[in-house]
Amino acid sequence: MQQFYLAQVNVAKCKAPLDDPIMQDFVNNVNRINAIADQSEGFIWRLEGEEKNEVAQIFQDASLIVNISLWKNLESLFNYIYKSAHVDIFKRKKEWFSKIELSHMAFWYIPESALPTLQEAKHKLDYLNEFGSSPYAFTFKDKFSVSDFLNYKPLKQL
Repeated sequence: MQQFYLAQVNVAKCKAPLDDPIMQDFVNNVNRINAIADQSEGFIWRLEGEEKNEVAQIFQDASLIVNISLWKNLESLFNYIYKSAHVDIFKRKKEWFSKIELSHMAFWYIPESALPTLQEAKHKLDYLNEFGSSPYAFTFKDKFSVSDFLNYKPLKQL
């Protein structure tokens, strides 16, 4: 049977360019927080070195930063976000990022042999915002399983 991992995208709208003093403490902590993710149980992969121009083109906003990662399961991702030192930075997000009115985080299942792309991440966020949570694209509020995903047939297309 084919195995699946949990992909996640998280988008944040910076209050200022990354080289602005307002963003300095966030930028100074990125490598440390990424290292915590890299060492977290269940972590598989994360997007690195994405081009700012590519993010701006796909997401149509140059002030966005996009994080995409792959996890063995939802529990592993939850533990990293809320039960590791990541939570200390997460609690400070209002210092560096503006509120985004639409969903800024989405999860979906992906075959273990694949890696999520920026285009796919944008599509999942758009789908979640347009049609709501489903096994196709969801949040922590809904906790769909791989089985839910495999039995789901999206009725709506973007």
